[in-house]
Amino acid sequence: MLEQFHVPEQDAVRVDEDSLRKMVVSLFEKVGVPSDDAALGADALVTADLRGVDSHGVSNMLRYYIAGFNSGDITANPLVKTIRESLATATLDCDGGLGIIIAPKAMDMAIEKAKHTGMGMVTMRNGRHLGMASYHAMRALDHNMIGICMTAVGPAVVPTFGKEPRLGTNPIAVAVPAANQHPFVLDFATSVVPVNKMRLAERIGSVIPGGWIADTAGVPIMQEGPAPEYAPGQLNLLPLGSNREGGSHKGYGLAGFVEILCGILSGGGFAGMGGQRGDSRHMVAAYSIDAFSPVDEFKAMMDEWMDYLKSTPPADGHERVLVPGQPEHEEETDRRSRGIPLHKEVIQWFRDISEELEVPYVL
Repeated sequence: MLEQFHVPEQDAVRVDEDSLRKMVVSLFEKVGVPSDDAALGADALVTADLRGVDSHGVSNMLRYYIAGFNSGDITANPLVKTIRESLATATLDCDGGLGIIIAPKAMDMAIEKAKHTGMGMVTMRNGRHLGMASYHAMRALDHNMIGICMTAVGPAVVPTFGKEPRLGTNPIAVAVPAANQHPFVLDFATSVVPVNKMRLAERIGSVIPGGWIADTAGVPIMQEGPAPEYAPGQLNLLPLGSNREGGSHKGYGLAGFVEILCGILSGGGFAGMGGQRGDSRHMVAAYSIDAFSPVDEFKAMMDEWMDYLKSTPPADGHERVLVPGQPEHEEETDRRSRGIPLHKEVIQWFRDISEELEVPYVL
């Protein structure tokens, strides 16, 4: 995670994983989420925090989810329906349910299909925020499968040459098992920076580099400056590549591809089409390694390949070459030992919401 998103140590309060899980479960249950779903949702959030993906952990997302449950924008106990299904595929209507709870169940469905057909894919429409996309992709790892997750959200990103947002930050996540190495886990927004990391940078008071955002006329801001307050319509995110000269058409195209697989293919529409506030569309897929190659051989080659990448001589000014999933793996090891650092403002929010909802404060 870039320094712009790290909580400064002087502003951090470290909490242990078990206490944080207990706190999140209690809050979810208080707003009507069934106990099993509350535990699943808490696992998604706390896993993000353990892996250093603070943008999609409790700091940003839990208050948004609690507010959504209380307002009715998110359905606490949705009636999820299978709209269409084949041996290898399915489309679900999420009934306004929260993606961090429904997407893992959809991935389990995709995994079961992949056991029989080699591949399984499930699209979801009429859902809500999915959290850290790699959480759902990683669910396939224990089954010797490659997991994929994508999600299409509301407009926040301007197309190349565009003045107004037409696409979401639309992340893509891939998780691949290895033998002795940590899994290869790639999780990235198709914008230069996701909305939630902008909120982290704003909370911390970071200076952001040029090329992350455009002004209200759609012109990329290429000079660094203080992280501004994010407000839809007042701050436009740029696609990967920042501008045409940097390859923004590639990020723009990837975001469009995510929209096709998640929204148009599921029949759920696309960003800007209208619908419920916070509407999101998702896709998960599982690929059984055994359907393509012997599992042990595949994992051994993954180890060899990642070792090969890590052994790359570092460029001047750098200590080492990393592979996707390595920083998060190292961060998780550290945070399980030392605790999860939460900004003091987040700690105060937990105190306030605990009092408001009459839930014991246990952090």
